[in-house]
Amino acid sequence: MIDSDVRIPAPRLTLRPFGPQDERRIRSIISSEVRFLPPGAPAHASGVPQWLATGVDELRRSGQGVHLAMVDAEGLIVGAISLFKTSWTAGTTEVGYGVHPLYRNRGYATEAVRTLTAWVFGTTQLRRVTLTADLDNLASLSVAQKSGFTWEGVLRGAELEDDGPHDLVVFGLLRDDDGRPCPVLPREQVRTERLLLRAPSEADVPDLAATAADPLTQAMTGVPRGYTEAHAHALLAATERMRVRGHGIAWAVEELASGRFVVNVDLRDIDWHGRTAEVGYMTAPWARGNGYAGEAVRAIARWLFDQHGFRRLQLRASVANPASQRVAEKAGFVREGVARASLAGDDLIVYSLVPSDLH
Repeated sequence: MIDSDVRIPAPRLTLRPFGPQDERRIRSIISSEVRFLPPGAPAHASGVPQWLATGVDELRRSGQGVHLAMVDAEGLIVGAISLFKTSWTAGTTEVGYGVHPLYRNRGYATEAVRTLTAWVFGTTQLRRVTLTADLDNLASLSVAQKSGFTWEGVLRGAELEDDGPHDLVVFGLLRDDDGRPCPVLPREQVRTERLLLRAPSEADVPDLAATAADPLTQAMTGVPRGYTEAHAHALLAATERMRVRGHGIAWAVEELASGRFVVNVDLRDIDWHGRTAEVGYMTAPWARGNGYAGEAVRAIARWLFDQHGFRRLQLRASVANPASQRVAEKAGFVREGVARASLAGDDLIVYSLVPSDLH
């Protein structure tokens, strides 16, 4: 059982049990109807004294975990974090957390999770901590990654919410893990003489959908047929999950002169040991013939080689797509051969770019 007076210091926070001294703050939180308190917190302010006196401590007294407040340097409760489903015989527990909406995007959740898991392994015999996150909750997926957890799988339809069932990602952290986050490519803007490469956003959805639904794109790529804005929304989420897992990254490319979306570029199949990746792109039909795709790909390659130490970038283009082949060649890629029946039975030409090709 965890001690009732446990206090765990973090760089900017203290993790400690809730107590009667928190009544005013908890009343304010409940009255404002923000949600981040632990399960079992009262729905009405009138229930706060009883919850603080006994309810919030039931989990600890049962031996199954503990609810802790995240308290900042000024003594303000900015979040909550819990251990639950603890099995002392199996050596396992699960962590969950919530941060007050006004204090999100400050790294408090990651700090609290890293601190609490380090305390678990440093002061108890527990050997595994589990964390689950909604597949669509990119912020929570990022917290797990930054806290050193390993993505282990997806439980389909495992959580029922007001809008229906949701998939849950299961993460695990073991005592023997080094706790270092998996490597990811950072969200950075890249500029060229004519283009701005930036993170894709919801504002890009109509242009992404129009680009992917264009007959030439449909004929020359593997994008879903009958492409809609729903597909584009799903693409945005999927590419960010790919980035969080260290598997790739995507950029929306806009024309500096007009601010209009012109190209979508993504890196995928990243091999961090070998420092290799593959690049793909879609040019908007209204932007073709301007050399934008080649300019964007070359800029990304230079960023990848110069700033992140990659050694090879691969590009594949359909043998029936001379425009895509020209993009590769103008960007400096070297043709290596043909991969037969690589995309729905079609042959793809394989190109590569290495750092020396850019000089």
